[in-house]
Amino acid sequence: MIVKRPKFAPAVTLVEVMVAMVVLAIAALGALNYQYYAATQARIAHSETIAARTAQLLLEDWKSTGGSEDYDPTALNLGFYSSLSMPSYEVSRGVPLHNGLYTITVEDVPLLLMLFWKDVSYDSAAEITLRQLTVGVVLDQHQDIDTNLGEMISGRLIPEVSLTTYVRLDASGG
Repeated sequence: MIVKRPKFAPAVTLVEVMVAMVVLAIAALGALNYQYYAATQARIAHSETIAARTAQLLLEDWKSTGGSEDYDPTALNLGFYSSLSMPSYEVSRGVPLHNGLYTITVEDVPLLLMLFWKDVSYDSAAEITLRQLTVGVVLDQHQDIDTNLGEMISGRLIPEVSLTTYVRLDASGG
């Protein structure tokens, strides 16, 4: 018995291989782009968490002093440094504490902290003042904030973290 073979066996053509490679390349680029975006957003979220925790630490410590106008974060010996004086646009929040700006680097994240106090209410019968304490934190824009990913995000600010609390000051000042 004689079996006839077809002249051309069904196979994958060069065009089909090229189309498959282009589709695969587009899918791979999309996945890499998503991974880069996710890693960047994770780093920003980590920086915001560090900023919030640092603000909470300062706010609680300052509150424990009764909202003293003489509070000094550098006395904590945790790496806070007094920085430049407060920009004029920030003074609307209240009275800046001392010179107003402090810096610290936590887990390779440079932070710029602003501390304000403002007396918001006074009860003359009880001689009690309600004082508002505010700590604002932003990433220090003069340093690179993303050395772990090898990126240079110099000048990019995360949204400011601002925490506020209130303390009662009696006639004795505390």
